[in-house]
Amino acid sequence: MKIVIINYGAGNIQSIKFAINRLGYEAVLSHDVKEIQQADKVIFPGVGEASSAMKKLEDSGLDKVIPLLKQPVLGICLGMQLMCNSSEEGNTKGLGIFDVDVVRFSEKVKVPQIGWNQISNLKSDLFKNIAEKEHIYLVHSFYAPICNETIAESEYDLNYSAALGKDNFYGTQFHPEKSSEVGENILRNFLKLETAK
Repeated sequence: MKIVIINYGAGNIQSIKFAINRLGYEAVLSHDVKEIQQADKVIFPGVGEASSAMKKLEDSGLDKVIPLLKQPVLGICLGMQLMCNSSEEGNTKGLGIFDVDVVRFSEKVKVPQIGWNQISNLKSDLFKNIAEKEHIYLVHSFYAPICNETIAESEYDLNYSAALGKDNFYGTQFHPEKSSEVGENILRNFLKLETAK
């Protein structure tokens, strides 16, 4: 199985690569369009600021490539947010894969939300054999509201999308690579997903 982690200069991708290695697989870091298109599984990470990360995608042409991918694609943290229609962070237009707009948490709560939180209302093979209320690790100031594509929820001031799913595209607001055994199981489930014919 060929696993490609999109390397577009946004975020700590080595920790994702190590997490894949721990599961017994090899992953390639790449920004090569052909290599990404030919992968069996694609992971789209992201840590940082939305508008500058989006500019890196546009500069490399990956903003046109990612929405057309047919194999399972997993966006992580900022990667998931960039797969949405837009983000309030830097007034950024996203890839439009998920039909929801990312917004900032209210002034009532401390941002970023850093640390462990629970996930619930799990609705996808991504969460096969994952129990409700398991703990996952997050670092974020912006969130995707609950929408038709929400496949897991978390709560911080309000309920929001901890994960999104549509067709072959998946996104987690949390970091599975930092979420202990639960995160490893979610990554394992992603790697077992079938490519839609």
